[in-house]
Amino acid sequence: MSSDNPRDGDFELVTLRNGSRAVRHLGHGEVMHPSVGPWQEALRLYVDQPRLAERLAQPGPPLVVLDVGLGAATNAVAALTCARGLGAGRRRALEVISLEVDLAPLRLALADPEGFPFLQPFREAAEGLMRDGQWAEEGLHWRLLLGDAVPHLEGALPPADLVYFDPFSPASNPDMWTEAVLARVRARCQKAGEGARLLTYSAATPTRVTLLLAGFYVGAGVSTGTKGETTVAATHLEALEAPLGARWLERWHRSSSRAPHGAPLTPEVESRLLAHPQWHSR
Repeated sequence: MSSDNPRDGDFELVTLRNGSRAVRHLGHGEVMHPSVGPWQEALRLYVDQPRLAERLAQPGPPLVVLDVGLGAATNAVAALTCARGLGAGRRRALEVISLEVDLAPLRLALADPEGFPFLQPFREAAEGLMRDGQWAEEGLHWRLLLGDAVPHLEGALPPADLVYFDPFSPASNPDMWTEAVLARVRARCQKAGEGARLLTYSAATPTRVTLLLAGFYVGAGVSTGTKGETTVAATHLEALEAPLGARWLERWHRSSSRAPHGAPLTPEVESRLLAHPQWHSR
């Protein structure tokens, strides 16, 4: 990655080995979407994997995306690009609700149109979002909830059909990966119909343990290119294409990282995990 990069607050722009531009946190050094570049990862994980276009082509109420970790807006704009691209084929509205504590990554990305060309069709939308807290055009609504995520998750939100869970990693941002936070996310999920799915880049055992304890069913997600797997969680087991099963549970028993994020592995936690209906539903 190159040096002497544009900076804004705690963030700077960097160039990845594959030539993609990305945003790096100056404190802990973590890069947003570090593998195949931001756009390809966003499309693969957050648009193609949940078959967003297919779902928007089916009639129904607005499809709500809870975007936890706006960052440079790559995931949100990927969803909006998909919806806008359907044109007359879109049969339901899309509402994206983005949670973020710092808008510096988005400002940096918008200031580098050559490095982040995929943001340009939504430049006015992103600028309106930062200025007014929301933006809309026919069938599309994008809302920003700025500040600590927890009070927003405890507030009144429409039930989420999809959750893009993309904060910095548990090592860099441990407070966002606890059972308490993920349980709040679970409470904001759609209960009707096919329920909701949460998508995240992390396939770590503690991430999956924490999601299970928070009340989700959990499965393997698609590869990002460098990561062999990501994670998909759902409110209904049948919504998962590759649910975790006996093999994962056996590996968990042997793992040195059996505890959830931010908490010890107590006998009570272990018994709750083993009693999860995921292992007893077939």
